[in-house]
Amino acid sequence: MEIYEGKSVFEGIAIGIISVYKKQEQSVKRVKIEDKAAEIERYSAAREKAIEQLKHLYDKAVKEVGESGAEIFMAHQLMIDDEDYIESVESIIDTESVNAEYAVATTGDNMEKMFLDMEEEYFRGRAADVKDITERIISALAGNDNGGIVSDEPVIVVADDLAPSETVQMDKDKILSFVTVHGSANSHTSILAKTMSIPAIIGCPIPLSDEVNGKMAVVDGFEGKIYVEPDDETMVAKKKLFLEEEEKKSLLKRLKGRENITLDGQKINLYANIGNTKDLGLVLQNDAGGIGLFRSEFIYLGSDDYPTEEEQFAIYKQVAQTMAGKKVIIRTLDIGADKQADYFKLPVEENPAMGLRAIRICLTRPEVFKTQLRAIMRASAFGKISIMFPMIISVDEVRKIKTIVAEVKKELDNDGVDYDKDIELGIMIETPAAVMVADELAEEVDFFSVGTNDLTQYTLAIDRQNQSLDDFYDSHHPAILKMLKMIAEAAHRHGAWAGICGELGADLSLTKEFLAMGYDELSVSPGMILPIRKAVLETNVAEYKKSKN
Repeated sequence: MEIYEGKSVFEGIAIGIISVYKKQEQSVKRVKIEDKAAEIERYSAAREKAIEQLKHLYDKAVKEVGESGAEIFMAHQLMIDDEDYIESVESIIDTESVNAEYAVATTGDNMEKMFLDMEEEYFRGRAADVKDITERIISALAGNDNGGIVSDEPVIVVADDLAPSETVQMDKDKILSFVTVHGSANSHTSILAKTMSIPAIIGCPIPLSDEVNGKMAVVDGFEGKIYVEPDDETMVAKKKLFLEEEEKKSLLKRLKGRENITLDGQKINLYANIGNTKDLGLVLQNDAGGIGLFRSEFIYLGSDDYPTEEEQFAIYKQVAQTMAGKKVIIRTLDIGADKQADYFKLPVEENPAMGLRAIRICLTRPEVFKTQLRAIMRASAFGKISIMFPMIISVDEVRKIKTIVAEVKKELDNDGVDYDKDIELGIMIETPAAVMVADELAEEVDFFSVGTNDLTQYTLAIDRQNQSLDDFYDSHHPAILKMLKMIAEAAHRHGAWAGICGELGADLSLTKEFLAMGYDELSVSPGMILPIRKAVLETNVAEYKKSKN
């Protein structure tokens, strides 16, 4: 048994035969030509053919992985039409009197090296895109169709690297997994792998030869390892893990597309909580109805300085487009307490859980708050976005927020920027104070979402991170359950909807209770969507209520 380790870009288990994929070598020779104008015209025709191929790939990818996953092929079209690229090719043909193939290959090599020499990982990842379009144009010049990977049976594809176009052209029924020697976690190939739910490993030093070709292997996307000719003990353990994963997939197939409706007709929305765009594949894979909590603070925690409006807009836009019309609730900056960013220079506090945090920072630093609101609202033109404000304790806070929101809307109107003028505004209920004035708060907003983690902490006066208090911490405390019922009832009395986005929402022992309370939405980790859906489908709320009396 040989074990090769790389970096996992999508989890899962694949067991099968290895197929070493090697690109068709496109030998490019330097040939002197007489008619330079005709050669440039030949290059232009090949460029148009390559663009047509990319349009076809874009349409195919949109159907399979959505607009966000397909954007790479739109980007490749733009790269092929890039003036610097075109000018370089035409200049080499004109000044050196050489064939188009050589001019394209030389231009591609130069630009690929330029990207690889850059320090930022994002730009280094673009080198693969340059290589892809260069090979596509050369292939078009040779009259080839640049086809995808072909296999008669499902295989584990092992390659030096895979271009996005090669990945999307794969017959997914024939591909168990792919493992590449090179590649970047930020590359479009990795993004597509996640969206297509194919277990994948990059940066794996596996030989691309008969040493592995045709041999049995196991790809463990959880560990980032591939086991070539695994021993019996390893095979038994991996088969067990594989069967567990297959059971989850089976559950997905049975429940995918099913409406979240109880036996007696009560509906509830099941949404997912995410911290970054890397989680989007899991959201789609687990058939969430939307995103009930996008923790925007992770954008700030992952930066060395305040993220700009454009940086935030790009992220929010990607999430909105990927969800393709499904609701995306973005929680505004919830930093402070246990989530610290040095550049905020927050004061050292004896009790940070009750200190300067979340909405309190936003209201005391309106310039930071407005930057985020502008980015979110601009992104609302690309999907169904709602905004949620954390750590609310009073009606006065909500009115201050709405004043700032109105100012941002006016700025966007003056700038002629599109956004959803009726964007939904909601608040998190996570303090006892908010519970007690829930009726007044519900008159000001469109929805409530309960943060049960902090609500429990503040209600029980127990630091939820203090392990020595675990025996005293009771998330099912009668006071918590009574508060949850009060919150839902207050929201409904005033035409607002109510959801839960804290960890308690994923507690299957309380699913029936939440349905009985009348909650409209539960937002949980992506992996809990299907188990909760199963519980919902098997519940008769009316009978449950009778059994409690």
